[in-house]
Amino acid sequence: MHQTILAGAAALGLAASAHAITLKEIGSLKPPFELAALPYAAGSLAPAIDQKTMEIHHDKHHQAYVDNLNKAIGKEKDDLMTIMSKVSGKEAAVRNNAGGHFNHTFFWNILSGDKEKQKMPERLEKEIEKTFGSVDKFKEAFEKAGASQFGSGWVWLIRDNSGKLAITTTANQDNPLMDVAATKGRPILAVDVWEHAYYLNYQNKRADYLKSIWKVVNWSQVDAFDREVTAH
Repeated sequence: MHQTILAGAAALGLAASAHAITLKEIGSLKPPFELAALPYAAGSLAPAIDQKTMEIHHDKHHQAYVDNLNKAIGKEKDDLMTIMSKVSGKEAAVRNNAGGHFNHTFFWNILSGDKEKQKMPERLEKEIEKTFGSVDKFKEAFEKAGASQFGSGWVWLIRDNSGKLAITTTANQDNPLMDVAATKGRPILAVDVWEHAYYLNYQNKRADYLKSIWKVVNWSQVDAFDREVTAH
């Protein structure tokens, strides 16, 4: 059974509305965990991300994280955010699969084939320029960080604990919300740099994948995440 978490869902399991999904909604997911439907057609991100990659990535890889997380937590009833906040005391299977479920749910929602959502809001553009000098300089730094991540992992744009925008990377399925993160913060953008995220289309050319993904970033959702995390 698929639990619907669409970009724009006012509440989990409800139809999409005009509002973006929130970090709070993703973090509030509770067991038994279920795989959400993609908030768009699997082929709608092509050619940046091809349909086959999306289908395998979502239907196979993400489903496996969900299934394995449910097995690993047993009778535990904590929500996803609580699990991640104390993951240092958990078994590796919980850490890896809780991260995998959160990270992918987040990732699907910051992508879109909708041209309107791909326009960066002026507010966010100014915030990025204030920190990185320009949007182009930010993208260059983000791509470099993602390409330099050794092995599997993720590259993130976060608000760090001082409230500043920062680029960071995590290995495997770790994320900046975990208590084990070297650089902690609240994510507003993430890109999966595991090979399964891009290998069918880009083979070993991770840098090309990172350049192409800007074509399908849902900047409207990124801005919504940033508004959410800076409101507190």
